[in-house]
Parts: sequence; structure tokens; C-alpha cells
Amino acid sequence: MDRAVSLPNQPDRTTTVTLVENSPNPSGLELVSSYQTTRVGDPMDLVALASQVQKGDDFIKANACNKLTVIADQIRYLQEQARKVLEDAKRDADLHHAACNIVKKPGNMYYLYERPSGQKYFSIISPQEWGSSCPHPFIGAFKLQHDMSWTPIEEVEKRDTEIAIMDKLLNQQIALPSNIGPNFKGLCNE
Repeated sequence: MDRAVSLPNQPDRTTTVTLVENSPNPSGLELVSSYQTTRVGDPMDLVALASQVQKGDDFIKANACNKLTVIADQIRYLQEQARKVLEDAKRDADLHHAACNIVKKPGNMYYLYERPSGQKYFSIISPQEWGSSCPHPFIGAFKLQHDMSWTPIEEVEKRDTEIAIMDKLLNQQIALPSNIGPNFKGLCNE
């Protein structure tokens, strides 16, 4: 049974309260006094019940909004990560298509120059090694990684540190014992 109730603090808004259906003998048993359950009680009880329903609705909406906000933030973060992946992939493809007269080997640093014709090419000679006799404008230095991606010289130290950490984790993983059971050693006072 539904009842529409106006809340005292929001008289222009009504809230529907769903009450339990009235049955004097549910499952053939009289559980409570039918007089007490059928009489109209204090109208403020119905208002209090409606207020409780309204608070529940407000809480559910706020909770859903909070969760959706977290998801929206995650979507923005993932979009930014996807944009960076695409930019890096384009840069790597462009660098792999730069002219080069040597076989490029992962782990080495290569220096990108540009000829007056617009052709970009790699050299193993840095601008410092050329000194004042550098034949063409220097574009940038890049390290060829083992996954065939390129790391700009400004990010090499950071990338090498990250790779070293991953290598260490992988080596520790291999060295872990094959014990499948839980290990609570050191967590209990034994």
C-alpha cells in the first residue's frame, strides 16, 4: 500500500511511502493485534517514515554520484594514458623511419640530425664529439630500448631506473619458493 506524504521542511514535494500490506492472519496466524495494525496512528509517524525514505534516497544518489565521479576520474586518467601511448608510438615509428647507415642495436644511444633537404638521420656521433664541425642541426638524442621503443635522452636515467626495478622484481619472483600454502611466519607471536 503506497501513501504520498508531504515533508514539513519541503511542503511542495511529496514522497511516496510503501507500507506493508495489511493482513490480519498472515499464513493463517494472527501475529499482532489487528486493532493496532489497522488503526490510523499518529500522522507524524508517517511523516517520519517518509523523511527516512527521503534520506535513504538522498544517500543512495550521493553514493552513486561519488562512485561515478571516481569512475570518471579513472576514465580521464586512462584517456590520458592512451593519448601518451599513441604519441610515443608515433614518435617511435618516425624515429625508426629516420635514415641510418648502421645497424641499430638496442641499448645504444643514437643522435638525430637534419640535413638542409629536411631528411632526418641517425648518427652514433654526438654533437659534443663533433664540436664546432657538426655538419647539420642536432634534433635530439635517443636510446633504443630492447623492446625497440625509443627513449629521449632526458628520460633515459628515469627509464633505466624503472627497468632495473622491474628486473630486480622479476629476478626475486623467479627465486621465490614454490610453497603454495600461506606463510604467517613472523606475523604471529610464536
